[in-house]
Amino acid sequence: MKRFLERTPLKTGVVAAVALAGGLLTSVPAEAATATTEQAAVAVSQSAAARPSNGRIIYDRYSGGQGRLKIRNGLAKDGVVTLVRGKTKAISIYVRARSTATIKDVRDGTYRIYFTNGYRFNASKGRFTRSASYQRFDSRLRYVTTATSSVVYTLTLNPVRGGNARTSPVNPKDFP
Repeated sequence: MKRFLERTPLKTGVVAAVALAGGLLTSVPAEAATATTEQAAVAVSQSAAARPSNGRIIYDRYSGGQGRLKIRNGLAKDGVVTLVRGKTKAISIYVRARSTATIKDVRDGTYRIYFTNGYRFNASKGRFTRSASYQRFDSRLRYVTTATSSVVYTLTLNPVRGGNARTSPVNPKDFP
């Protein structure tokens, strides 16, 4: 069975969005510095073991475009989908088992799509620690935006009857 890949043109108007993020600077009393350091070490170890939320962007180097990639994960394992532009890792998104997630801001360009699935994702290493498999879609995705349209691709991580996308296994050492 093959996986499914669909390309859908999306008609859009002129839309501009600006996101502003602000930070809050606080100071810590000297006597609390030791406790804060210990708490930070515990928080880091817990976050490395925490399961990311569905649709969480876990790596973002090339975003800000109008293209979209909708991912359906019908597997019993969580997955991470990574877009690679040329030889550069562009974006990675976490897709929980039996869930759908969307990357909403893919820049124009041609991308190779890699995915891994498994259990117990380690955020600090960017890998699953149990039952991991690594694959890539054989076809590349090409995003082109015009003044009136952009592209939406839909892909499934699980094999489907009548699917139109082939995948190939990837050596874990070669996984972006």
